Amino acid sequence: MARCSVSPDRQRVPTLLFVVGPPAVGKMTVGNEITRLTGMPVLHNHLTIEPVLPFFAFGSPPFQRLVGGFRRRLVEEVAASELPGLVFTYVWDFDDLGDERLVREYAEPFERRGGRVLLLELEADLDERLRRNSGADRLAAKPSKRDLAWSRRHLLEADAAHRLNSREEFDGCPAYLRIDNTHLAPGEVARRAVDHFGLPRAAA
Repeated sequence: MARCSVSPDRQRVPTLLFVVGPPAVGKMTVGNEITRLTGMPVLHNHLTIEPVLPFFAFGSPPFQRLVGGFRRRLVEEVAASELPGLVFTYVWDFDDLGDERLVREYAEPFERRGGRVLLLELEADLDERLRRNSGADRLAAKPSKRDLAWSRRHLLEADAAHRLNSREEFDGCPAYLRIDNTHLAPGEVARRAVDHFGLPRAAA
């Protein structure tokens, strides 16, 4: 999905739900809550990043090939499976056409099979994100973030160098929802997204 292309009133499976936003905004935590409600598994970005870091530096060509290759294969397999869909977290630089191209590539297997592609964008105040950056769940799932001085610096540098929240790109797009989750619990954000998109809930 890039810009607006798929309407959420088309109740078809499988569903690919992108959860995007800047570092430490809560993408993984909200994604886990959506998984709990819908049964759609979550692919948070560090599931593919952490296994590669012991071998290749972040952002290096081998790193990019391995991480991107695994993500594409996993998305393809989920789209072709009996799973209800996939929650995919991603840090999207909206000024980078390469990021937009990658989002299109990840969406393509779902679109090709008649699935839905949806976009949930999260935003939060910088102070709150810096607080979340040292949260226990985040550090448990993302070992590379445990160097808190480096992680904080990386967050601030990313904010300064990239546009990590959209502006008007998705205005009027029914396949898109933006939530400021500065003061919202992850479960509430997940419920709002599930209700907005009409995602089927998992059996109790």
